[in-house]
Amino acid sequence: MAGPAVEAWTLSEAWTLTRRGLLAAAATSLLAACGRDDEGGAGPRGPGSTELVVGASLELTGAGQALGVLQERALRITADKFNEQGVPVGNLRRTIRLVVRDNASEPRLAAQHATELATRENVHALIGGCLAETSLAIIPIAQQQQVPFISFASADNLTVPLAQRTYIFKLTPDSRDVARTLAPLIRSQGLERVGLLVTTGGHGDSGLRAVTAALKAADVELVRSARLPRAENADFRPAARKVVDAEPEAVIIWGTAPFSGTAARALRRIGYEGRLFFDSGAVAEDTLSETNAPAVEGAYAVHPSSLGSSSLTNTTPAGLDRRDFIYRYIHLHGSFSGFAPYASDALRLVVNAARLGKSVDRGRLRAYLGNQITDGIAGAYSFAPIRHGGMEPDSLGVFTVISGAWSRVS
Repeated sequence: MAGPAVEAWTLSEAWTLTRRGLLAAAATSLLAACGRDDEGGAGPRGPGSTELVVGASLELTGAGQALGVLQERALRITADKFNEQGVPVGNLRRTIRLVVRDNASEPRLAAQHATELATRENVHALIGGCLAETSLAIIPIAQQQQVPFISFASADNLTVPLAQRTYIFKLTPDSRDVARTLAPLIRSQGLERVGLLVTTGGHGDSGLRAVTAALKAADVELVRSARLPRAENADFRPAARKVVDAEPEAVIIWGTAPFSGTAARALRRIGYEGRLFFDSGAVAEDTLSETNAPAVEGAYAVHPSSLGSSSLTNTTPAGLDRRDFIYRYIHLHGSFSGFAPYASDALRLVVNAARLGKSVDRGRLRAYLGNQITDGIAGAYSFAPIRHGGMEPDSLGVFTVISGAWSRVS
């Protein structure tokens, strides 16, 4: 059966009486209790400071480099934008100072950075961790130091159990929401037998659980799953062959770039000619590189709708911010990557929390982060005291690779 038709689209900004609307009402009530107007903004750097200091531990080298470099670019762009006029916090106008560290995709180094940033640099908030493993290493430090931490990683256990994650927030979509979008898409194409290649670690664990449940609900058979190697330069063909030997009609690759493209190439090299489906972690320049292009042509991915070029025509405040960010990104770096907006959204969320709380105190930033319901560059977020993984399911879209580029699918 033929796949869905590609068509033009417009990002919906309509607000209906959904969970987001109900959370907004609850947030208003909860924040009223925080009412102390701390205009002095006495944060960890002392009452005389006029900076909002944000620390970032990013994968600028190593296995997560394909994602980490994008986040550093986005951070610089967004900080420069805010610093053109400063950030109003109480009766002060603060400048953003970024302190960026390369964790080399190593959890041990990420934990060391978190400690140094929280204690020596006295940052007001932490962001980063594109890989589940580096984020998981940062979490206990952030909790101990009581500094808000916003993760870019894709693993469902980053923000639960909530009692042990009170200062932790996640921007990426929940695995359940991605899988629930993929499964009906696969079924709609008349595909009934599916194989699954999942990365090793927290991201893959979440994906395996979510895909298994979603395929069952869609009456699609998961014929076999296999784990991908941890190293990009490892041989991915044994895992690919294990899945292909079960004769699937489609294969889901659940992992982050660069592993996604490497897995696709391995499947094609052993003769698999069926359809490929990716989770949102695959959406980075590396997946569409010249080396991967023949293998991923025609593949599908579920990703926040900001990946689509039609977001440039949106004239709402969020749409204008999105357009400005994309133009700045393209001007500096030549092309836009769909994964890049997460860092921009993280910084915007911190800034919004400081504005609303009229303070850069870590505890007040956490409180106002935990009640934000907003449209960002990547998508919509609905944080609440009982939910710190904020990407809304209706922010997701389906994309396919046509002539080496992502195109929105109806």
